[in-house]
Amino acid sequence: MSYLNANIISFSIMVAVLFFPLDEVHARARATVKQVSIRAENTRENGQEMLVLPYAFAADSMGTVVGVGGGVKGFFQEQLLIGGTVYGSVNDDTYGLILGAWDLKPIWSDRLYFSAVGAYGHYPRQRVYADYVNYEGQVRPGSNQSDKDDYVEAGGENNWSDFKFEYVLPIGAMKSRGVAEYHLRGGMLEDGSTEGERWNPLEGGVTTVMIRQYNQFESFDTEYGTFERPIHPIEIGIGYNNTDYPLNPSTGSNQYLGLKHDFGWGEAVTEWTFFEFEASKYFSFGESNLAKQRVAALNIWTGDALSWDEQVGDDGQVTIEGNPPQYDGATLGGFYRMRAYPSRRFHDRSVIYTTAEYRYTPYWNPLGELALFRWLNMDWWQFVGFAETGRVANEYDELWRDWKIDAGVGLRAMMAGGVIRLDLAGSNEGTTMTLMFNHPF
Repeated sequence: MSYLNANIISFSIMVAVLFFPLDEVHARARATVKQVSIRAENTRENGQEMLVLPYAFAADSMGTVVGVGGGVKGFFQEQLLIGGTVYGSVNDDTYGLILGAWDLKPIWSDRLYFSAVGAYGHYPRQRVYADYVNYEGQVRPGSNQSDKDDYVEAGGENNWSDFKFEYVLPIGAMKSRGVAEYHLRGGMLEDGSTEGERWNPLEGGVTTVMIRQYNQFESFDTEYGTFERPIHPIEIGIGYNNTDYPLNPSTGSNQYLGLKHDFGWGEAVTEWTFFEFEASKYFSFGESNLAKQRVAALNIWTGDALSWDEQVGDDGQVTIEGNPPQYDGATLGGFYRMRAYPSRRFHDRSVIYTTAEYRYTPYWNPLGELALFRWLNMDWWQFVGFAETGRVANEYDELWRDWKIDAGVGLRAMMAGGVIRLDLAGSNEGTTMTLMFNHPF
């Protein structure tokens, strides 16, 4: 789904996205902590969290959209999440369906988990910063120095599927179990922290290994014909999470190391490899007279397309082989990284990105305390300030200058044991509002 440059956003979609993470699972899959959040305020005997809601919003790429979404956490297995949505436009050629199940545990294993999610959709104004012919010395669309208006916009499909196996290693906090159990009161961790006293995977924290296979088919119906770039990569990765509570961390750290490779199977004619590393660190400033939590959060991400091969012909035309598509690999812009910029605004061979956030959670919770809104199960809301920097480059050693910068504010809330966020960010290319599930890191 493209970025939300929203003019009209109903409150109901903020609750609905809690149960169908949309691009979150597809675009930012990681080896994650398997967990159950037990809320003291949940009065259901089976401990399930469930919600179904209609929603509406407006976006540049989709027009005015209405739909219904929802899901349930804890049905059949306590850690299992099942969710989905169906939506369509009232005045444009937009329609879509997303269904998924996350963290299904096979009966023969206490440490192996399977997730699957898929989407089918058509969007009238998909945007891509790319050109099919480039010449030496020409600024490539989507590169760090490219113009913000140098893009192609056309209708087309964006269909994808994502399958993931994860295995929780029997070390650290998970020596005797595969699922972490966190006890919450008022949305704050009361018991069950998985943080170790120091950084040591053998003594504390959760280590998870992952293998993932995903597929994406994105098409653009232009006046010159239909352009498409299907992919079918496999990703292997390992993550170590040493935070106290991964859904809303206040202390500890988190690291991920991953390698993606597309073998060029089927209609995916390009073979490519991408290596990446990401790390986050969290610092708690404790409570105050007005706040029940104050946290500083730092994040860094970097990656390189190891298979990238750029050649210049006798006519000056540049040919690139072994490159990931513009929606994968070294990409910035959108829901998670450089939020002031459109989705996939920057892409190249190499990338670096850093960000800092200050998250302030007041005791004051007006919607959670009003009887009219108690069905939202809102445990807290949070005010956030953040700044981001990063760039893409044709060579890794070019990453250390001319960084892009943006900054913004956010409003986040924990509803039914999950975090949703509404972020507003600005840069020299404009202002963008994004709405998504979970903290960005």
